[in-house]
Amino acid sequence: MKLPVRFLAIAYILAILVYSYMSFPVLNYGFSELPTVLIFFSIPFFSMYFGKKFVATKDKSILKVIMGIGAVAALYAIVWASFVSWSIFRAEDYRNLIGEIAIGESFASEVAPVSTDNIRVVDEQVAQRLGDKVMGEKASLGSQAYLGEFHIQKVKDKLYWVAPLLHSGFLKWLTNTEGTPGYVMVSATNERDVKLVQEVNGKQVNLKYQTAAFAFDDLHRHVYFNGYMTKGLADFTFEIDDEGNPFWVLTQYEKIVGFLGSDAVGVVVVNAQSGDIQNYSIADAPLWIDRIQPEDFIETQLDDWGEFVHGYFNFANKDKLTTTPGMSLVYGEDNRSYWYTGLTSVGADEGTVGFVLVDTRTKEAKWYRQTGATEWAAQRSAEGKVQEKGYYSSFPITYNINGVPTYVMSLKDNSGLIKMMALVSVQDYTIVGAADNLQEALREYKSSLNSVGNSIRPTSESKLNEIKGRVLRVAEDVNGGTTFYYLLLNNEPNKLFVASSSVSQELPITQAGDSVTVFYDEAMQSVVDIMSFDNLEIGLKNDKK
Repeated sequence: MKLPVRFLAIAYILAILVYSYMSFPVLNYGFSELPTVLIFFSIPFFSMYFGKKFVATKDKSILKVIMGIGAVAALYAIVWASFVSWSIFRAEDYRNLIGEIAIGESFASEVAPVSTDNIRVVDEQVAQRLGDKVMGEKASLGSQAYLGEFHIQKVKDKLYWVAPLLHSGFLKWLTNTEGTPGYVMVSATNERDVKLVQEVNGKQVNLKYQTAAFAFDDLHRHVYFNGYMTKGLADFTFEIDDEGNPFWVLTQYEKIVGFLGSDAVGVVVVNAQSGDIQNYSIADAPLWIDRIQPEDFIETQLDDWGEFVHGYFNFANKDKLTTTPGMSLVYGEDNRSYWYTGLTSVGADEGTVGFVLVDTRTKEAKWYRQTGATEWAAQRSAEGKVQEKGYYSSFPITYNINGVPTYVMSLKDNSGLIKMMALVSVQDYTIVGAADNLQEALREYKSSLNSVGNSIRPTSESKLNEIKGRVLRVAEDVNGGTTFYYLLLNNEPNKLFVASSSVSQELPITQAGDSVTVFYDEAMQSVVDIMSFDNLEIGLKNDKK
């Protein structure tokens, strides 16, 4: 018996709906998914029409409409993919997608020096291990849920890695439809600060809407069928606000260059407990949201900006630039977050021509033209400093250390435990400070920067404090083969000043009762590193301030 065409049309629509339920295609003319769906589900109708086997010949108008839709979609896809999206025709558009990249005048003046209390020592791998450990302390919890992906974020001016508890399978979801009981926070600056958060403001946390749920509790499906079938969504990130309330932040994006050129235009914020959905433009997004611009979007746009510097036909690679492998999230003086990556010439291995900071909300980009080492080269240098121990380095994060761009990383053993900290100059990766803790590593690094013969020194743009006083106490301590001198001054009894003789030749002969002038960088710690020193009782003139 031949099937009526109306029945086939209904089957056509149902097939698209079922596919949409399972795969969430973006049903928008600007995305390749729409013509792909229309073409794929039209193919059977072509065979039916020409085969004349299963279709009633009485009325084929609906069949012709479906075939026409498929044909138009195919033509549209070919034109859009071949001519409108192809970089050979749109090289300039790809290059301009990142927007204007301003030239940073001075890294030291534009990126604030950081307190050691705010330097990240815990990376994602360590956060995962610590999170798994706190999960294991609750035996019943591990059988119901597992930890999702950790993301770095700022919560009340402190850096945390945050990850949601997710359903461990279909049966666990089926027996716990209220949601998983909480999330884990791991301090990025203190590996002893690990929290399993199951209550916020006295109320139980239940993550009902999540990436590991099923049916309409699935996060993507929930958003998709609540008005976002035609919207591009990416970078599903679990974030909490400053009160600890859990949300999912989804980047909404558009295609700018044909079917390609993804560009963020806003965010969709989903309450992980109630499922409430809010849509914001980039300008109106809540301040607690750290990242709107997805990492892969920024990396692709920067690579296109460097690739098409002289258009498509530049086979000699003249002036071409590319990002260094890996991108890190760093925080500026304004508490805003930035994507950091080095820039290197195409074909270069270990050297960079500068680095770029891209605001993770607005996409404002700045290029600091300073030659230096890639992150990979810095990692190898730090590992080489303690090669006898066999430690390996975490991915480095860049900070302003006394006006000097500096890679900071942890050194871990084969079990993933943090054993040491290391600092490496971006400009000269042979300048390394490594020690058992961050304070000692920082001191060793500053000593190396101040040593005679180094061409890299803390810049004058780095804010220095000056204090004049009388030495109450002086002592020395040998650490890692270097002698450090500790001074206590009469008019600053709550700070202990420390430096090696590389800072000043006058330090070894300074005594209690001497009048001195000390220059030191901005710091909130009680133990302060001396950047420049002058003993007013001694007439040496070679100190540098």
